Amino acid sequence: MTRRIMIGLCVLLLTATANTGFARVTGLPDFTGLVEDAGPAVVNIQVTKFGERALDTEQNSRNQNPNGRDQVPEFFRRFFDIPGHPNGGQPDRRGTGSGFIFESDGYIITNHHVIENADQIIVRLADRREFEAELIGSDEQSDIALLKIDARKLPTLKFGNSKILRAGEWVVAIGSPFNFEQSVAAGIISATGRSTNAQQYVPFIQTDVAINPGNSGGPLLNLDGEVVGINSWILSSSGGSIGLSFSIPIETASSAVKQLREFGKVSRGLLGVIVGPVTREMAEAMNLKRPVGALVNDVNKDSAAERAGIQPGDVILELDGEPIEKSSDLPPLVGSNPPGTEVELLISRNGDEQTFEVTLDALDADNDEGQLASSSESSQSNALGIAVESISSNQRQELGDPEGGVLISKIESDAAYRAGLRRGDVVLMINSSKVDDVSSFNDIVESLPQGKAVALRIMRQGVTNFIAYTPPVKE
Repeated sequence: MTRRIMIGLCVLLLTATANTGFARVTGLPDFTGLVEDAGPAVVNIQVTKFGERALDTEQNSRNQNPNGRDQVPEFFRRFFDIPGHPNGGQPDRRGTGSGFIFESDGYIITNHHVIENADQIIVRLADRREFEAELIGSDEQSDIALLKIDARKLPTLKFGNSKILRAGEWVVAIGSPFNFEQSVAAGIISATGRSTNAQQYVPFIQTDVAINPGNSGGPLLNLDGEVVGINSWILSSSGGSIGLSFSIPIETASSAVKQLREFGKVSRGLLGVIVGPVTREMAEAMNLKRPVGALVNDVNKDSAAERAGIQPGDVILELDGEPIEKSSDLPPLVGSNPPGTEVELLISRNGDEQTFEVTLDALDADNDEGQLASSSESSQSNALGIAVESISSNQRQELGDPEGGVLISKIESDAAYRAGLRRGDVVLMINSSKVDDVSSFNDIVESLPQGKAVALRIMRQGVTNFIAYTPPVKE
């Protein structure tokens, strides 16, 4: 009887374990085979920036005082960090990084910042052979560089698919942290699609792999030994790893490499819009079911977006079928296409979904700036909790010549102020309705339903943006 009870309990425990839906881990992955196969294709990169040559004796004598001493005293050399070479000049500067071979005839991928401004690039293979590398091309925006060495039948790494990576998945990095070659580190994917203001065209892979200086340019590998990312940078206050490492997705890298190999540079498509996030209140005001997409704050004149009919207030939901969950998803998708590419955008305009065909321009970083001022004719306080006034011709020029709009002269509502509205802002649009003057502003405000969020397109210092909030209901 006791034996039957014990067997029954074991069956129940096994059944309960199977029904939890979580995989039972019996041990950590064994990376030895992966590293043995991938390691030979990982290289160490030594870069040198040549310093200024020392002055010859005759030249140096003209820079000395009559007593034969340098004109710059040692105290000032130390305080101002002036080179103390006895004959002047500056020493060579050296750096180190990592890379990997992806074609057997010597093509190597690394980071732009590893080889930037280098006069000499030496590639050291895992078998200790060294080659001076030729720089085929480099792209600062994606932080990718393509090198070539004169060698044949080299070991290579295959490209994987970073788009199927999931948080919690194991990955491995091989590189030369602090110049310790062929160092291996393992960890998990922390997140994907991370963006930064400095590199908005790269949807970084975040991991907790121990990446340190010298790992830059090395491969991030999945458990099949395929390259899914290029290790690029770390977030650290000390300069060492704290478990916040960022890698360039292999799709971004391979797109840059293809153009670098063919043209020596990378060209990117330009849509010509300034976008911002869609908040919960903006989603309500724009008649969206949930806060997703990239809200078009402004459309550049004579841009691809303007020619296609994109308008401020539109919410971009998809590009060529790729969903835009947040505004930072859009720039990498646009930038991955060369100029002249025709892309299809799915747009929500006041809740109605429309499709637009857009032929991309070439990327241009020009920005316009404007200034704000105040004005004369004004409206009374209203449901939005703001008072506005018309814009004079002189003020309009100072403001950057906005089309239509009214100037906020007073903020009376706490909700409006907390949302970010300020005196001097120019109101260009309310929800999907354009504001031409004070009269049209009043008409639009009077037709707004109470208790519902409203989105105002405003201009401040030449920059347009949407601000959404829910005005208080009047009793």
